[in-house]
Amino acid sequence: MRVHEFVCEQSVPRPRPEVFDFFARPENLARLTPPWLGFRILTPSPIAMKEGALIDYVVRLGPLPTRWRTLITSYEPPARFVDEQLAGPYSFWHHTHTFVERDGGTLIGDRVRYALPFGPLGEAAHALAIRRQLRAIFAHRRRVLAGLYPGGAT
Repeated sequence: MRVHEFVCEQSVPRPRPEVFDFFARPENLARLTPPWLGFRILTPSPIAMKEGALIDYVVRLGPLPTRWRTLITSYEPPARFVDEQLAGPYSFWHHTHTFVERDGGTLIGDRVRYALPFGPLGEAAHALAIRRQLRAIFAHRRRVLAGLYPGGAT
């Protein structure tokens, strides 16, 4: 199983506790996810964000809706949290979210480590589409955050 990594950062001109609180509300994930993914949270709101929290949702991969379950494996407000896929489209998914005070605002960091199923077929799908799709998802999120927190470096 080959583990891939995707890393990105974005600065926003807001205090770290405010930005962390926005990300710590799973309901806001729908605002940050491109519409073409058909994202929908299945876990009833409000969701208490904490270590051990389980969040179930659906995303659309092409024409097929796919269930995804994540577990919050680390929760350290207002500095970081980690979500890991328990069930979903990846063989492995580990997403670390970090929040660092910088220049009067907050530097949001994402480090996603992931692996695809189906061996060589999964790797071919990664090369042809999955890598590009992840970049598009985070580019969409960057635009949304720039709109929510104008004046920050994008």
